[in-house]
Amino acid sequence: MTGIHVGLGVLTLTTSAVAGLWGAWHWYRVEPSDAFWKLLRLSQLVVLLTALQGGVMLLLGTDVDGLHLLYGALPLAVSVIAERLRLLSAQTVLDTRGLADAQAMRALPAAEQRSIVLAIVRREMGVMTAAALVTVVLALRAAGWF
Repeated sequence: MTGIHVGLGVLTLTTSAVAGLWGAWHWYRVEPSDAFWKLLRLSQLVVLLTALQGGVMLLLGTDVDGLHLLYGALPLAVSVIAERLRLLSAQTVLDTRGLADAQAMRALPAAEQRSIVLAIVRREMGVMTAAALVTVVLALRAAGWF
């Protein structure tokens, strides 16, 4: 079962790195990317599967280093916190432009509406990209690579 866990750990590291780098590139270029969201959701699924499989190993009595356990569980917390921050992105962008809600945005010219939507998407991508890259660091640490 340890081999499966190692494989899932490598998959966590790989999928999170790909999602994070893809997201960083598209965030930098100010380009929304459907592929980023698919990669991100895949990496989050792998993080969840890795944590669940690690939990099963723990329940079966596998001796686990406390730091490995901490750094293995933290990606779940990072993901949850990032999702909460992502949900706040739209309101944050609207607030900075003095708009009460999305309905207020509809009174603006189409070009300005597109600009606001792009700012929201970019902020959401930035938050989730950062979370994916933090997961990479946590996975590397869980594996004892630094």
